[in-house]
Amino acid sequence: MKPSPAAIAAARPFTCLQCLFSAGRSTPFLRSTTQQRQLPRTASYHSTRSLSQSVSSRPSIAPKPKIDIKAIRENPDLYADNCRARNYPTAASYPARIIDLFAQWQAKQREGRSLRERGNLLRRQITDPGTSRDYQDEVAAGFRSLSREQLLDEARKVKTALSSIEAAEAALTTEIDALALAIPNLTSPSTPVGNDPRVLSYVNDHPEPHPDSSDRVWRSHVHIGAELGLFDFAAAGNASGWGWYYLLDEAAQLEQALVTYAITAATRAGWRQVSPPSVVYSHMAAACGFQPRDASGETQIYTIAQSADDAARGKPELCLAGTSEIPLAAMLADTTFEGDGLGAARKRVAVSRCYRAEAGARGAQTKGLYRVHEFTKVELFAWTSPDEDQTGDVFDEMVDLQTEILESLGLHCRVLEMPTADLGASATRKCDIEAYFPSRREMGRNEGWGEVTSASICTDYQTRRLATRLKLPNGKLVYPWTVNGTAMAVPRVLAAILENGWDEEEKIVVIPEVLRPWMDGRAMIGPKRRVDN
Repeated sequence: MKPSPAAIAAARPFTCLQCLFSAGRSTPFLRSTTQQRQLPRTASYHSTRSLSQSVSSRPSIAPKPKIDIKAIRENPDLYADNCRARNYPTAASYPARIIDLFAQWQAKQREGRSLRERGNLLRRQITDPGTSRDYQDEVAAGFRSLSREQLLDEARKVKTALSSIEAAEAALTTEIDALALAIPNLTSPSTPVGNDPRVLSYVNDHPEPHPDSSDRVWRSHVHIGAELGLFDFAAAGNASGWGWYYLLDEAAQLEQALVTYAITAATRAGWRQVSPPSVVYSHMAAACGFQPRDASGETQIYTIAQSADDAARGKPELCLAGTSEIPLAAMLADTTFEGDGLGAARKRVAVSRCYRAEAGARGAQTKGLYRVHEFTKVELFAWTSPDEDQTGDVFDEMVDLQTEILESLGLHCRVLEMPTADLGASATRKCDIEAYFPSRREMGRNEGWGEVTSASICTDYQTRRLATRLKLPNGKLVYPWTVNGTAMAVPRVLAAILENGWDEEEKIVVIPEVLRPWMDGRAMIGPKRRVDN
């Protein structure tokens, strides 16, 4: 029984067609091949250009993402429904598109295998015609009747066809990857579907549960700051524009007190402190789920302008970090670290300046410190084993720490399980804590509630995109899960302290007792004495 052509081909050393022809004597053939490569080809598939370009434009130094595309192909309805629930209507069509593209890729693979087998037979017939007697199929028999020039001509056609197929395979793979990258994380069963959050608990008593016209006068933090000389928005407007601010005297001191208090609370709870950079590569921000523009095309991240020379050299784009979550996650990009299975997670806490473009957010309801372009924030970040129990424990620890800090500051808050429509691309579950702002109630804004902290579980969304892997004790490599949360968003908490601690009669703000050690023991902030020169 004669061996099959594939078995014989596998048993012999392989020489690719390009090397075979390069070693030959046909110089005109080499030139024509080069010309053929330069000719435009008509693609036999449809390309989603914007997504494909986003993948192809990723710099070579960027971590190579590894998305579980098989899971998407096997559960297209699950991923499509998840996209719709999370208000990603365009991405809802991507799972079906991925299946279609994968079928096209498989067809190209079959074509390529057939052509490679044909090319192997041609190569054998050209280099050692005697071996073709081992092949009994009609194709091999047909080759034996061809002259050397005819064989070379046929080999050239095979090579050109293979080149076209390989280009199509690469383009299909690129588009599949781009579509998979654009699909948001799957949602936790704990997350309410829709637009409405679920209230989990309250912190401290409401200062004015039933407000009426006879209540004491409430002031917004903007008015309080002006009366006590704590802010200068006008000067910041001249220096930088809307959304920037100067904190003066006790307000500046209060900022440092809040930061130090939050860092102290976190480090005492076992979170290791990090001082991260505020400038990161844009591709790192994108891998964490932060895009330069939101779904409405609004600018969300400040990118740093490149010179023409840097752009021409392909130097990676830089941006200002919107949160230290990004540089913290990037600490282990392209890294495999060893862990102890379900043991302790790697927990970090960092204080940094954060930058948000907040495009389209300007208005009376965002006046003051509530929505600004630059602010100080203390961030919690952890890597855990891909285990729901361990990750859940770290998440609960994070929310408990946030709650304890806000409770000790005397703020009335509510803890919310956020709905699907409010989740970003990376989070599978998110809990926000909102503090009560009297000024927001007066403006009819969400009954006075305003977000001051957030905590999210991102499973392996970020680590797959950052090529961060965990080596378990048994040697298995897995993608760890990430958890992130706010320990202290200074401007909003500072504003809430001013509004809730304001005494209209005395024209003072009571400083929370836990912050007084970092406020020179001061218990209150009052009007400054005017000194006439």
